[in-house]
Amino acid sequence: MDNLILAFTIIGVLGIGAQWLAWRLNLPAIVLMALAGIIAGPVLGIFSSPDAPPGTPPMEALFGDFYRPIIAVAVAVILFEGGLQLNFSDLRGLTRGVRRLVFPGVLIAWFLGAMASYLIAGLTWQAALLFGGVMVVTGPTVIIPLLRQSKLNPRPATLLKWEGIINDPIGALLAVLVYEFLVIGDHGGTSVEIISSLILASTLALGFGYAFGRFTAAAFRRGWVQEYLKPPVLLALVLVCFEIANLMQEEGGLLSVTAMGVTLANSRIASINDLRLFKENIAVLLVSGVFIILTANLTVETLRVLDWSAFWFLIVMLFVVRPLTVFISTMGSGLPWKERLLVGWIAPRGIVAVAVSSFFGASLTAAGYLDGDKLIALAFAMVFATVVLHGFSISPLAKALDLASRERPGVLIVGASPFSAALAAKLKEMEVPVTVADASWRRLRPVRLANVPTYYGEILSEVTEHHVDLNRYGYLLALGGNEAHNALVATDLAPELGRASIYQVNARGKDEEDRKALSYTLQGRTFLHNGAPLDELVRRHYSGWIFQRTKISEEYPPEQYKKDLGQEGEIILIMRKGEIMFASREVPVKPETGDVVLAYIPKPPEQKGEKAKDKGGKDKAKPETAAKGEKPAADA
Repeated sequence: MDNLILAFTIIGVLGIGAQWLAWRLNLPAIVLMALAGIIAGPVLGIFSSPDAPPGTPPMEALFGDFYRPIIAVAVAVILFEGGLQLNFSDLRGLTRGVRRLVFPGVLIAWFLGAMASYLIAGLTWQAALLFGGVMVVTGPTVIIPLLRQSKLNPRPATLLKWEGIINDPIGALLAVLVYEFLVIGDHGGTSVEIISSLILASTLALGFGYAFGRFTAAAFRRGWVQEYLKPPVLLALVLVCFEIANLMQEEGGLLSVTAMGVTLANSRIASINDLRLFKENIAVLLVSGVFIILTANLTVETLRVLDWSAFWFLIVMLFVVRPLTVFISTMGSGLPWKERLLVGWIAPRGIVAVAVSSFFGASLTAAGYLDGDKLIALAFAMVFATVVLHGFSISPLAKALDLASRERPGVLIVGASPFSAALAAKLKEMEVPVTVADASWRRLRPVRLANVPTYYGEILSEVTEHHVDLNRYGYLLALGGNEAHNALVATDLAPELGRASIYQVNARGKDEEDRKALSYTLQGRTFLHNGAPLDELVRRHYSGWIFQRTKISEEYPPEQYKKDLGQEGEIILIMRKGEIMFASREVPVKPETGDVVLAYIPKPPEQKGEKAKDKGGKDKAKPETAAKGEKPAADA
């Protein structure tokens, strides 16, 4: 293929298509991306060029001298985005455990990985040292989606997240150190000179990344950059930082951009969440494209190097090296054995491991060292093995160790009122996990009286992250009395929960062109079909309205239910096969046979005597209603 525009189009379609398919099927995205790249590259040869020299990998022939810079820039942005997620406040109570996983954990993993590479995989000692350094990484691009999928408890999730993001640049740096040691050593430098120069250069790169991060934070805080320009300016500054650090030390830019990201994450910038979202979007695009490029660049000759020695190497890395590393490094750290066992098993490798192995494998081969090409095949084998095994085992193992929530996705209600208290009580009665959050202790009183879990505090506060585990919740109802605060809650938590899972009361007026209404881009879905405002819902509550749960069946079909519900009754939600669907103006819900429907209806008149009978004299099926004399849950 000689058409670069067509090549980029195919790469984009395959990468984003694999990401979308992984989301739909709830599978690890990196596996589908790798399969897509292998099918397009080695199998079908879509990117092959007839004019390329024999034996040249297809992507290197297609992009020429741009191939390695594309990979290097993508890895730099991905590492910066990972560093941007590292807020030191997340480390409360975990500082010792994370520190042990980084030091001495990295050194232990490097030594054991290098020994396994040399003794079992059959690499030369030079290649084994380099590959052992690369294998200390546990890719954040894989870890973070797994944490969301498995709904781990905050403590082990934080351990895995920090280890993955911190160790990525460290693994790349170890590979740089080994490569520089070999190359500089070939030019006659002594060991002391080589090591001291590398330490000095790495320190300078780290300090430069910190200083560049401080400068960027100060520029943003002082208003030197307009809001709409901050994301693109930040991207440009990341590239500047990366290149300047590379000039000081080859591949030292990886360490600098990570330090820059961590510095920005802890600089209390007001727009940090917007910047994180932008960088995350860029990182997803780069991960999708670069992984397709790397896998499509494989050749049949590269894959043939995988033999039985490679299989046993994977076994040792999974079942010996990783568990030993974690258990030795965390001795005396105070971590429970269950958490150490889980962390000792979960260590998926991601795009950084593949990209760095591809980069330095080719460099070793060009420098005349053997086994450079074998590093690429072994790295892909590790990615496949760890992502598949760890991706499909993390949830069952976490639940078996009681380190993940066993409950169905819960409902987080933000804003306490008599209506939300009654709704929360009914959800609890239906065995749906629910929590009501509010900054007013007085407003939370009816919720506490209904024996419903509460969170007293501002949901948008940074402190909330340490007290409310958002992984437990699949839905959010912004039911506060302040429309602007509801919109802010919906916007702020949309990246965590997904905007389609956030519902907002009184989101907009009947006239969407009303100049007093908030923009729809700031809001979640409108709660309830008719979009009744909160004061109307509270008025109905004091008028005696109740929540009614009804099972739709063949004997009591949806048509009859709708007729009995009448014009006034309001459907709140439908439970279908364990999944909750809240009613909204944007996406109306329609009951089907087998559903459980929760509705909000006027309290029916008192029934006296026998059950109502239809014209045929048989008992007529009626929805489940409150017992005689029952009051709304909030009034109990």
